[in-house]
Amino acid sequence: MTQRAKIDTDGSEAEAVGPPVVHRPAGLTSAEVAERVARGEVNDVPVRSSRSTKDIVRANVFTRFNAIIGVLWVIMLIVAPIQDSLFGFVIIANTGIGIIQELRAKKTLDGLAVIGEAKPTVRRDGVAAELSTSEIVLGDLIELGPGDKVVVDGEVAEADSLEIDESLLTGEADPVVKKPGDLMMSGSFVVAGGGAFTATKVGREAYAAQLAEEASRFTLVHSELRTGISTILKYVTWMMIPTAIGLVISQLVVKDDNFKDAIARTVGGIVPMIPEGLVLLTSVAFAIGVVRLGRKQCLVQELPAIEGLARVDVVCLDKTGTLTEGGMDVTEVRPLGGADETYVRTVLGAFGESDPRPNASLQAIIDAYPDTVEWRCTEALPFSSARKYSGAAFSEGNGENSTWLLGAPDVLLPAGDPTLTEIDHLNEQGLRVLLLARTANELDSPEVAAGAHPTALVVLEQRLRPDAADTLAYFADQNVATKVISGDNAVSVGAVAGKLDMPGAANTVDARTLPTDREEMAKVLDENAVFGRVTPQQKRDMVAALQSHGHTVAMTGDGVNDVLALKDADIGVSMGSGSEATRAVAQIVLLNNSFATLPSVVAEGRRVIGNITRVATLFLTKTVYSVLLAVLVVCSQVEYPFLPRHLTLLSTLTIGIPAFFLALAPNKERAKPNFVRRVMRYAIPGGVIAAAATFTTYLLARHHYSGEGALEAETSAATLTLFLVSMWVLAIIARPYTWWRLTLVATMGGAFLLVLVVPWLQDFFALKLVGTTLPWAAVAIAAAGGLLLEIAWRWVDRRFPA
Repeated sequence: MTQRAKIDTDGSEAEAVGPPVVHRPAGLTSAEVAERVARGEVNDVPVRSSRSTKDIVRANVFTRFNAIIGVLWVIMLIVAPIQDSLFGFVIIANTGIGIIQELRAKKTLDGLAVIGEAKPTVRRDGVAAELSTSEIVLGDLIELGPGDKVVVDGEVAEADSLEIDESLLTGEADPVVKKPGDLMMSGSFVVAGGGAFTATKVGREAYAAQLAEEASRFTLVHSELRTGISTILKYVTWMMIPTAIGLVISQLVVKDDNFKDAIARTVGGIVPMIPEGLVLLTSVAFAIGVVRLGRKQCLVQELPAIEGLARVDVVCLDKTGTLTEGGMDVTEVRPLGGADETYVRTVLGAFGESDPRPNASLQAIIDAYPDTVEWRCTEALPFSSARKYSGAAFSEGNGENSTWLLGAPDVLLPAGDPTLTEIDHLNEQGLRVLLLARTANELDSPEVAAGAHPTALVVLEQRLRPDAADTLAYFADQNVATKVISGDNAVSVGAVAGKLDMPGAANTVDARTLPTDREEMAKVLDENAVFGRVTPQQKRDMVAALQSHGHTVAMTGDGVNDVLALKDADIGVSMGSGSEATRAVAQIVLLNNSFATLPSVVAEGRRVIGNITRVATLFLTKTVYSVLLAVLVVCSQVEYPFLPRHLTLLSTLTIGIPAFFLALAPNKERAKPNFVRRVMRYAIPGGVIAAAATFTTYLLARHHYSGEGALEAETSAATLTLFLVSMWVLAIIARPYTWWRLTLVATMGGAFLLVLVVPWLQDFFALKLVGTTLPWAAVAIAAAGGLLLEIAWRWVDRRFPA
């Protein structure tokens, strides 16, 4: 407990008030710290925000499909001209781009992680100072206050009404009161009181480090996009192996007089089956999203959080620190029952001594009413979100002792008390009201609030965030429901929401009336938007109830009472100025403390997911038609129509370049579930039509051309059809059209036309249209294929709606 002394006007200490100051441990000395650092007893837990450079390079280089393509590339370098090996150089470029973009994202994440890192207060040589968690050594004395996260394992050295929430570790919702000698587990956090503990386990031995490693290991499981792509790649592998074997055998039999050409055409059939660019594009899109958000001071602690926010349809907001700024101002003190206002102000001033780490409400009171040295705090009951009040016992300096409570009027006063009507009028104006009440009970009594005598009302005004109204309007426009879930009085919360023009603000719900049944609670939550007097456990229950109705829930918050709900929500968003505990469990931290950043995060997620879903159709259409063409060739026992150079050209112009631009384009559509189904419902009919049109042209060309150069003419006609159908797929995917999308499609078409008319490009790509009959037939078949595509995709939209 903080001890005060009377000071004479000349500045000398005149007389100590109360018992002697209790000796506090000084912590480690500088020499002891140096000794432990030398022994390696340091909390050297790696930054969790990103993968190491080594892991990034390994993940991009050593992939299953890179291995397959690498082997095929080496074969082609041996048996065919360099233009048939272009696909290998494309893979090298793709891998390089992926590594560079992920390293950029890593640099951004690591830089932001340092800014947003928790800085525990460590006492050394008798002096307390904030240090980075990596600077903590074994035996350090770490101070704690409300909202602080326990960063290493240890043993309690000092406790002042210290209450620890270990629910994230044990599942036990009730806070645990800690006394000197009790064990502290990293990963828990302080909900009330204060104290200090000695670090007994640091680095990887600490429980928090094990949790962090486990969390990192399982991060990707929550990404439907990554999981969906992995599922698709697994199916592709299953299809590719037997098809490739059949193709190898058939081409060796058909081309028994030209082994090298047979190998070249076999590789030409295998390479396009692999949607190698899809994985790259996903990584690049995520990485660029991280960099973009980083520029807005938004730390993405788990990459799939970008995807998760894109799917969110309900955002739960804590009022304090989200809709309102952290600070408050005392606007009025109203004595009750004839209490003396000067005496009330003295009591409020003395309350500043009761909590060394005051919350926003108490800080406003401290700022308005400075402490007087005559009064001394002898015992304190720290504020708790669960009980909604704090308490303090004072020695008043004249021999009198008194015990006071400060907190929520509707908790401290019995129902029907006439003072509550007066408070309701204040709450309706959006003002926050605290009740100062005197109690005859001991602070450690479970019935401390029973019979408390109301003495004064403290009226506080909250500062609205200037950007909150625009942010709420954005979510309403995007069909994302917003729910304000606050521990404050329901009427007051509703008034604040009303000032921000939030829909449903007029109908506020007092959470103490909520049903405990999850289904019933979910119905109330669906029908209402503003909730007050919500306990921390109720916040958690409300998130679960919304999720039970199929909602994807984001929760924002900055206080200790938000931690459980943040952890359980699909996406937890913490303010940078929030408690260490909230920053630790949140997937996204808004380092600039601006609620207005949230729309940018949602928009970035929608852009990434919407565009990846769009371009995945391009890649998988190619996979489907490549597999089908190979099957048709094997069944028909004919030569495979394409060399690798042809499909490299087609892939680059109809997929590679367009997909890169489309993946980074703006996209505001809310992400929908069932990624694999949504992509394959277009890719399968698209691939079937492309393969059928191409093979039809090829068979016609085989009957039309004969003699020397016939195979090259047949290939050119088939390539023309495949290009035109693929361009039609691209044209559909690019909708709705904008000037740059139309320019993109036209440029790709112009590039192919250039190859057909420039002699040296004709020779390089072995593409030369012979005569006019077959080329025009190829165009007609492609046009028929395009019309079929339009019909098929519209039928799919009706038959299998997303």
